[in-house]
Amino acid sequence: MSSAEVAVRLFRSLEPEDLRMLQVLETGMGNREYVPKDQLQRYSKVPMDRIDFELSRLDKLGLVYRMQGGYVGYTMNYTGYDCLAINAFVKAGVLEAFGKSLGVGKEADVFDGLDPKGVRVAVKFHRLGRISFRQTRRKRGYMVDRASWLFQSRLAAEKEFEALKLVHGYGVSVPEPICQNRHAIVMGMIEGGELGKWRVIEKPKQVLMEILVNVRRAFLLAGVIHGDLSEYNVILTPEMRVLIIDWPQFVGRNHPNAVDLLRRDVKNVLVPFSRKFKVKVSLDDAYSFVSGKTETLSF
Repeated sequence: MSSAEVAVRLFRSLEPEDLRMLQVLETGMGNREYVPKDQLQRYSKVPMDRIDFELSRLDKLGLVYRMQGGYVGYTMNYTGYDCLAINAFVKAGVLEAFGKSLGVGKEADVFDGLDPKGVRVAVKFHRLGRISFRQTRRKRGYMVDRASWLFQSRLAAEKEFEALKLVHGYGVSVPEPICQNRHAIVMGMIEGGELGKWRVIEKPKQVLMEILVNVRRAFLLAGVIHGDLSEYNVILTPEMRVLIIDWPQFVGRNHPNAVDLLRRDVKNVLVPFSRKFKVKVSLDDAYSFVSGKTETLSF
């Protein structure tokens, strides 16, 4: 069971005092990884015996870690951070209930959910730190040295939400961005399967063209390059429409490596279409199309 699944299970049993202590701990973690109890008392302005009670309860629930060395300190784990994000979404009126897990990956968990009107949404919890720091740092240039994984994951969510708002406004086929809090995003429902898992597509040329049109629209209209596009972050919906997901590594059109990144995105899409679906398109021709140098693309 992932930490998000645990958080969903525990959230309804949390008292307002539990959430407040998590928020106080979050504030203290802005200065150090493990927050001393006396600092928590200064932030919360409640008696120490109450702090001891709340921290003991959160520890038993598995929402915090306790460290005892030169001093006794506490830090929040992902499950505790999940609870704070869920609480914020509920208070904002964008989330009412959770459903099944839609996917657990190396760097994110995604869940089915319902808003207060019964509309299905997707809830994505960023989870940096599941792979090595060196690999994550190499892939994500916006990371901050020596910051916690919780903070890095929040940055990833903020960056992805920014990208989704940019490209969605220009008609790029992405999940609708609804709300972002801490390391989590509520977005329009994601239905379908990753392109990389499809063995047969009825009209592969049409699907490839739709992907390239969306890459072109993001680049020319929104001024955005996905930066990590591949067959595994393109979703084919049940209606065989394209949905491009996972945007935290996006860069602007004026990025010094924009040409290389855009060409790499295009190549990462062309290769599986050539290998699996026998649709062959020149990289130069496809790049010229998505970058706006040409208006049409012939197969």
